[in-house]
Amino acid sequence: MGIQDVMTCRGRPKNPRRVECNPDILYFKPRGVKLIELEVVSLALEELEALRLVDLEDLQQQEAATKMGISRRAFWEDLKNARKKIALALTTGKAIEIKGGNYVNINDQKRSE
Repeated sequence: MGIQDVMTCRGRPKNPRRVECNPDILYFKPRGVKLIELEVVSLALEELEALRLVDLEDLQQQEAATKMGISRRAFWEDLKNARKKIALALTTGKAIEIKGGNYVNINDQKRSE
């Protein structure tokens, strides 16, 4: 068993996060530079949701974690990752791509009910 096997077996699976936002714009980049020329930082949709709930909706972390259906610690990790990725992109001139993640869009669920 190699180190990769050990690393992939560790811990519990990540619970899907409940997400409300579904952005229409999925890329942000420095002005005047072609996207093909830029390195890209990927921001998962649940990381964007964590940022939105705390920084735009002014929710406390516990409230936001409850809304997303995860623990406060898991929420903090998503929020910390989002802030770090955005700071990296802004300070080093990288593009930001919003894609993927482990989430359930609650607006889609509401429409199907």
